[in-house]
Amino acid sequence: MSTQEIRARQRTHQVQRQPATARRLTAYAGAAAILGGAALYMFADHQFRFTLDANSRFSLLALSKDHSSRASRSRRGRRNHAEPLHHDAAEEREAEEWFNDAKHPVTITNEDGLRLHAWSFDPDCASPKPHCYAICCHGFSGGPAEMAKYAHRFAAMGFTVLTPASRCHELSEGRYIGMGWLERRDLLQWVRFIVAQDAQARVLLDGVSMGAATVMMACGEESLPSNVVAAIADCGFASVWDQCMFNARTLYHLPRLMAGALVQSMSLIAAHRAGYGFREASCVNQLDNAHIPMLFIHGSADDFVSPASLDRVFRACASPRKQRLLIPGAGHAMSASTDPAAYWRRVNAFVSPLFDL
Repeated sequence: MSTQEIRARQRTHQVQRQPATARRLTAYAGAAAILGGAALYMFADHQFRFTLDANSRFSLLALSKDHSSRASRSRRGRRNHAEPLHHDAAEEREAEEWFNDAKHPVTITNEDGLRLHAWSFDPDCASPKPHCYAICCHGFSGGPAEMAKYAHRFAAMGFTVLTPASRCHELSEGRYIGMGWLERRDLLQWVRFIVAQDAQARVLLDGVSMGAATVMMACGEESLPSNVVAAIADCGFASVWDQCMFNARTLYHLPRLMAGALVQSMSLIAAHRAGYGFREASCVNQLDNAHIPMLFIHGSADDFVSPASLDRVFRACASPRKQRLLIPGAGHAMSASTDPAAYWRRVNAFVSPLFDL
């Protein structure tokens, strides 16, 4: 066989082999994409269950309940010897005792057929203010008791106070946490519950963290009862999407593209199972419809909800009567403990003229 014939056969063999190689590479790439997609879904599903599914045995909510129980027992055992952790530690202890002694149970059934629970408190002052009510909303994985010092402050001003347990929390029913989006409708129902008993009710909404998001989202609803006079949002996030992205970047140190893929997958799972997507659950969008006076508070050292959220929600709020307060050095949900004097001075100045206190 001549050299030319040998070279011709080699070229033919190479041409025949190239399609097979391309097919193998395509198959490998397809398999890798499938495996990558499956891994992403499994991780997103795990994170969804861990974060938002209260029925999951290893959910953050279940773990928080167990931790809170152990921490509570530990605090009771060392109360006389513990150093104050906050500038308002004494107030917190007094408010905790008042909360446990003064609370009265209240229940309603929400639009989803879930039985929701709250604690009610009478005014704790010599001159109660007629028709004045405050609803204090707790944060993610917390409970009404964490709002004790806020409830006590408002009760001392003359308010009748309600501290609801968000769906899935404490004694309230529910499976999926709504990060404020599902809870906004529950909050409106608590307002209607008050108004049904007192048609002249004037209501203040107050929330911390996820409770603040609940308040902000509720304030943007067209069906917000006119009885709601004002609202306070302490360290609330801009949207569920932004909060999940922030946590994915800061807690898990994921690159932006990977964080976006994870959060998008979680959002799709949430839309299918819990009935809401992370982008629609937006305080920024809801506040575009807000019209009541609002006070936004945040700590400058908050490493869980970005302090940048304060400017975003403040700018988004359409109400002509809005105020903002940044507490220097305060961590997440620690503004009132970091600088109690500045915190309550601003809150009192905001609330008093609106409720004739």
